[in-house]
Amino acid sequence: MVVETPPRHYSIEEYFALEETTEYRNEYRNGEIVTMTGGSINHNRIVRNVSRLTELAVQGQPYEVFTSDLRLWIPRYNEYTYPDILIIKDEPVFQERRTDTVVNPCIIFEVLSKSTSSRDRGNKFTFYRSISQFQEYILIDQYQVHIEHFSKTPEGNWLLTESDIEDGILNLVSVKCKIPHRQIYERVKFE
Repeated sequence: MVVETPPRHYSIEEYFALEETTEYRNEYRNGEIVTMTGGSINHNRIVRNVSRLTELAVQGQPYEVFTSDLRLWIPRYNEYTYPDILIIKDEPVFQERRTDTVVNPCIIFEVLSKSTSSRDRGNKFTFYRSISQFQEYILIDQYQVHIEHFSKTPEGNWLLTESDIEDGILNLVSVKCKIPHRQIYERVKFE
């Protein structure tokens, strides 16, 4: 007979103690600690391109762009995560007693990988939608030109605009910014 040991449930305090002593990042998923894997070169190129392009696009506007080193707290789901890129309007709102964890992104980008795409499209999107300031969610495929852009309508519904056109344009409504797909995928090499 095989006896399975139930997964260990970690407290938030234990999670932060681990985060402060390790050289790698971990997500916290309602008591479970999940180590984040490293990204591919395509993943890194896309994150770099989008970060640079959005940073230039929002100059002079009340928005700030952050990359995956800034942690996001999603209180309704008891989850800490590291989005690939997030954009915050006005000043970051930090989780109580933290200066490394925000709660108020208006736009989140995730670069899809084989190991994360189902979670990014599923639970993560559900969790992100619980954030009142959240307005746009962009999923970028790193294996082919394919971008899924979800934007929140004034009625609170989510509209999907999907494109696999190399000459397409990503139109970020919240920040009034248009980014050509070619620039998002600059130097990205598909297998």
